[in-house]
Amino acid sequence: MDTYDKWISSDARTKKLVIRFWVKGFPKQFFISTGLKDTKRNREIVRSKRDAIANDIALERFDPSLTSYEFSPAGKDNKVHAVAEVKPKYQYNILELWHKFTDFQETQLEQTTILGRYIYIKNYCDRLPVLALDEASTIRDWLVKNSGNFTARLILIYFNNCCEWAVDSRLIPDNPFKKLILNKRRTKVEESDYRAFTLEQRDTIIKTFENHRLYSHYTAIVKFLFWTGCRPGEAFALSWDDVSTDCCKISIAKSCNKYKILKSTKNNRKRIFPTSEGSKLQELLLTLRSEKTSSLIFRSSTGLPITSDLFKPAWTGYSTKQNGKTYRYMGVVQELATQGLVPYLKPYATRHTFATWAISTGVSPDKVALWIGDTVETVLRFYCHPNVVEAECPDF
Repeated sequence: MDTYDKWISSDARTKKLVIRFWVKGFPKQFFISTGLKDTKRNREIVRSKRDAIANDIALERFDPSLTSYEFSPAGKDNKVHAVAEVKPKYQYNILELWHKFTDFQETQLEQTTILGRYIYIKNYCDRLPVLALDEASTIRDWLVKNSGNFTARLILIYFNNCCEWAVDSRLIPDNPFKKLILNKRRTKVEESDYRAFTLEQRDTIIKTFENHRLYSHYTAIVKFLFWTGCRPGEAFALSWDDVSTDCCKISIAKSCNKYKILKSTKNNRKRIFPTSEGSKLQELLLTLRSEKTSSLIFRSSTGLPITSDLFKPAWTGYSTKQNGKTYRYMGVVQELATQGLVPYLKPYATRHTFATWAISTGVSPDKVALWIGDTVETVLRFYCHPNVVEAECPDF
């Protein structure tokens, strides 16, 4: 007997054929009364209808109202039923909920945070094999298999937060991701995450940028980062309106993220960075002002506003694929690290370097905190690296 005949049976009371079947994603069994007597000929007719339903399910075009599957013969018993409510448990999939959650958060978080998270999750949702909330475990398994533990855990946390909000907003009955959060792996934080460069290493990096065939254009911003302890995003956002006429005072009140969106500084602190007459920093700014080509102080080699993504190739490097092969090109600091001349540290290490050497020359922590826009506690905890200070500071 055809396997699908399990769908077809004869009603014990009316002696007429009925179709009963389940569809994945629906909580109750479907029931169709055909109104046809149980004869060989009528069974062939019902099998034809059964096959049409099976095809629609396979092609993901199933009609849960069952209206499309009514039998044409007239009669009182020719009725279409569902044993119970066939409304899906969840009215939204995870991407639809993420859209709504993002709209809600726009009134509470900064635009840059919203946009960054939205794009991050949207890109992953586009890759997921399924989006249905009742397939939450499938989504988790795919994330674990196709991304690292950190990424999978982060996305599941976002999904969990989104669904918790949706439950509170009465959009869904429960949170299918509540028990699917991955445990955080214990990872050893390497010392290099918080290290500073020595002055010799700093000057080696600057000199290499100055003489580099591809990245000499970025020398100015590298010097500025080392000489001010400014966060990279704050430097990217600086315009000439933020600099005094004599280039001895720099107002730092905004930052730029990788999406080129301006926002306030990391901790919403506005500050004035002072530099003295005849200092290296003043001379740098005066030179840049004489060559002024736009309102922004720093731009990429192609004239675009600098972002972390545009600056990364110059500092770290980049890779590209051609004809199935991956080619990697090192940036200035990565290449120096490969040669053993400096440790490889991220651009943020310029901030650590400035704070460490400023304090080592006798500048008080509270003044350094004021200059770099942080608290004294943070400066003492994260920005002091006595291990790199081996002697008295020469002409800091």
